[in-house]
Amino acid sequence: MFQSTRRQFFSTVVAAGVTTSLAARTLRAANANEEVSLGFIGCGGRAEKLLSQFETIPGVNIAALCDVDANRLGSVKQRFPAAKSYQDMRQLIADKSIDAVVIATCNHWHCLAAIWAMEAGNHVYVEKPLSHTQWEGRQVVAAVRKYDRICQVGTQQRSDPMQAEIKKFLHDDKTLGEIQTARVNHYFIRRPIGKRDTPLPIDKTLAYDMWCGPAQKSPLFRDNLHYDWHWDWNTGSGDMGNWGVHVLDDVRNNLFQDSVALPKRVLAGGGRVAFDDAGQTPNLHFAYFDTGSIPVVIGLTNLPDQPGAKKSPEHLGPGSGYIAYCEGGRLEGQRKRAVAKDADGKVIKEFKGNSGDVLHQQNFIDAVRSHDRSILNAEVSVGNDSTGWCNLANVAFRASGSFDKDTANSIAVDEWQNVLSAMGEHLKSYGLGLDSDSIRLSPMLELDPATERFVGDHADVGNPFLKREYRKGFEVPELV
Repeated sequence: MFQSTRRQFFSTVVAAGVTTSLAARTLRAANANEEVSLGFIGCGGRAEKLLSQFETIPGVNIAALCDVDANRLGSVKQRFPAAKSYQDMRQLIADKSIDAVVIATCNHWHCLAAIWAMEAGNHVYVEKPLSHTQWEGRQVVAAVRKYDRICQVGTQQRSDPMQAEIKKFLHDDKTLGEIQTARVNHYFIRRPIGKRDTPLPIDKTLAYDMWCGPAQKSPLFRDNLHYDWHWDWNTGSGDMGNWGVHVLDDVRNNLFQDSVALPKRVLAGGGRVAFDDAGQTPNLHFAYFDTGSIPVVIGLTNLPDQPGAKKSPEHLGPGSGYIAYCEGGRLEGQRKRAVAKDADGKVIKEFKGNSGDVLHQQNFIDAVRSHDRSILNAEVSVGNDSTGWCNLANVAFRASGSFDKDTANSIAVDEWQNVLSAMGEHLKSYGLGLDSDSIRLSPMLELDPATERFVGDHADVGNPFLKREYRKGFEVPELV
């Protein structure tokens, strides 16, 4: 391996804001019985859950913590008093005592933080969604190959043993016959995030420039900095990237067995309705994916069935999960469980799982110790593809115009029409319809799988959203 010091790396990134091509160092834990030292980048709610999971694994040492918010950092530091603490991730990455980092930041930081860490020799566990845009996800995959690192994406259900049982049931035993169509749901109630007349004050204990990182440094007009970044395109991916990635990953895994990396065509619509807030991402979102084989549709809503209510609207299948419609019945899958029903709706088999928690983290540690990425359950290329479906659904929404009934009805797939009908009925409770000004629909966007760019008649409206503009000093490097 090339010889280069961590101090040189740190000097480079702090001075220039970018990294140079440094080779990976040898893991200090050379076998399964030696300690692996982890550094956590991000100390928010998700990180705290991951900390609880990783600390249960024998031989794992929580060695360093990092968060731009000094208050969050201090709170987690109380749990791990022996861990080093940093407010700048570049200092943690440069710490030569760290073997691997866990990235649980805002979405817009995932890719650059992962690449910086791998350039410095670290292995990486990065939360979903892998990327904020599809282009930067490809750069992470390239970085893993270039620096020969282990990189696991946090779609933990991949490590649930139940998934192997489902795949055997659907594909080996073919108990329900051929899969014909797939429907994905995410019905989850959220509340407005507020709308300020003046910018949100940023606490002096928070390093806001570093918090923004690759994103534009813009004033915020919502009520809270943390978590609600999900609903701002500058930093988040909406619930399509927040939760949709989990369920679409299940579809890719269990129904397609990862044979379809990205859809050939995508069409999406929806809107941010009933919320008079500073959010930008849709709270009602629906999409159609043409895979070349099994058509997939998704319906997502953050609204209750009626204004002020506490339950989601009625829907087919699980509230957050998928339905595989087959020749002889259907399989309804969700986190921790699934059920298979025959054509008459009679239950013929039930599956019980465990979410993959701890098993997924153990899988990462095992791969780090053996330096064998082939054993990963959610290796970066897998996570990049699953994230890609969500990125494309978001791009289609952002490239949308007024809802066009003819375009919507041009898709002769029953489940697509069922989702549209359900969304239309849902909107009636809010005095709206699919033809309302607040509801949008994209044209059909065709993807070139080799370049992961749109081609054809509507390429010009979709392609501008495939890569973001990065702030100086926080550019994701082009590696492929």
